[in-house]
Amino acid sequence: MTGAKRSSAQRLRDALEDDIINGRRAPGERLDPEALGQAFKVSRTPVREAIQQLVASGLVTVSPKKGTFVAKVGLEELIEMFEVMAELEGMCGRLAARRISDQELTALQEALDRCEVAARGGDPDDYYYENEAFHACIYAASHNAFLAEEARQLKQRLKPYRRLQLQVRQRMSNSLGEHREIVAAIQQGDAELAERALREHVLIQGERFSDFVASIKVFGGSP
Repeated sequence: MTGAKRSSAQRLRDALEDDIINGRRAPGERLDPEALGQAFKVSRTPVREAIQQLVASGLVTVSPKKGTFVAKVGLEELIEMFEVMAELEGMCGRLAARRISDQELTALQEALDRCEVAARGGDPDDYYYENEAFHACIYAASHNAFLAEEARQLKQRLKPYRRLQLQVRQRMSNSLGEHREIVAAIQQGDAELAERALREHVLIQGERFSDFVASIKVFGGSP
């Protein structure tokens, strides 16, 4: 998905996410929908949609009769969510390796191919949206609607941070390599390997954890 194909709401949401995570909009700062519409040259509807999506990801809160404000992000809670997300993704991978249909396997390979194209283009945001489609294929192939919905909801909550991770040096190319390993495991029907590969793909630990924290100014890290 190129920048041109993203909706006005998506572009506005991404820009606000970047501002909040990089400390250009501080916790407690009020967001004026009218001013945002003027600044980004969009109508009220995209602004409203973008704010709703930011509320869903926990970056923004809406207080009745007071307005919309940048939320305070808790690092400990965020890391806990990544831990849970890693387990959910691992479960999806395990089930997908056992249950994926030939048609779904073709769709997964096509999603991987689009990730390859986006990675060659060098735009982390383009890669992120193709990455979303890649993971959605695995959720669907798990053939467990409840699990897939739980994974989608938490993925939406973590979207700003998963997108930011791709801006860390070498993360996009590393992510693509991990995607290839995941597809190979699912193609082989190796449920244990698919589960482990997906869990490690999502979990932030070791040097990746340090890089992640350092990249988020709202937590006091350095750029």
